[in-house]
Amino acid sequence: MSSDIYAEPDLSKKVRYSRKEQEDRAEWEQREVDIYENTDEIRDSYDHFKSEEGGPQTQSPPSVQKGSFRCATLALRVLCLLMLAGIIILSICYALNKSQLQDELQDTKTNLTQLQSSYDKLSKNHSQLQEEVKKLKEKIEGKWCPEEWTRFGSKFYFKSTERKTWSNSQKHCKTRGADLVMINSKEEQEFIRNMRGGSWIGLTGWNYEWEWVDGSALTQTFWAEGHGNPSSGSRGVCCDDSGRWTGSHYSESKTFICEK
Repeated sequence: MSSDIYAEPDLSKKVRYSRKEQEDRAEWEQREVDIYENTDEIRDSYDHFKSEEGGPQTQSPPSVQKGSFRCATLALRVLCLLMLAGIIILSICYALNKSQLQDELQDTKTNLTQLQSSYDKLSKNHSQLQEEVKKLKEKIEGKWCPEEWTRFGSKFYFKSTERKTWSNSQKHCKTRGADLVMINSKEEQEFIRNMRGGSWIGLTGWNYEWEWVDGSALTQTFWAEGHGNPSSGSRGVCCDDSGRWTGSHYSESKTFICEK
């Protein structure tokens, strides 16, 4: 019966069918379709069973699965493109940042070089100033002390043995490149006091006020009692028996002390 169903009809023969025969033929054709459909369902069930059992599959992937596979492939390609674009962007940013860092490093090196140059100049100037101070100090400390003069600090003092008026005493000091001594500190006062004897010093009593021979005011005074106010023509004398200053008329003759 199966061979009759699947046998191809002979179209060379012209056969007339009655209405009954046509209905029977349509019924057989419908049964043939049903048989094919049942056969396909059985084959699908068998393939599904084999796939679950791990056996070979003969059925082609459904169209839905093929569509999903295409979507996944497309998404993967898009993802790869996005990753490639990200890598390119990161590479560009890295190159720009590297260039900027190199420029900043070069600027830092330039500034460091300039600072080093400035430091070297300051060090050189400092060394020159130290050398000049050293030479000046050596010049002051090693300055030759003239004969008959005594050194005290950075100055030199001469105590005469002959007597002169105050004016002539000042003239004599001038010839030696000096002036009558001007005492501006307690230490200098003690030094002059140790020379002993009443000698002219550079104090003048102009306009009833004491001042030094160069016109400067007194910063410290060591007057003996009763000698702080000058009279007309008074000049300073150092020192009395107590080591204090006194005043005498400029016409008197006394020893004198020069300072330079």
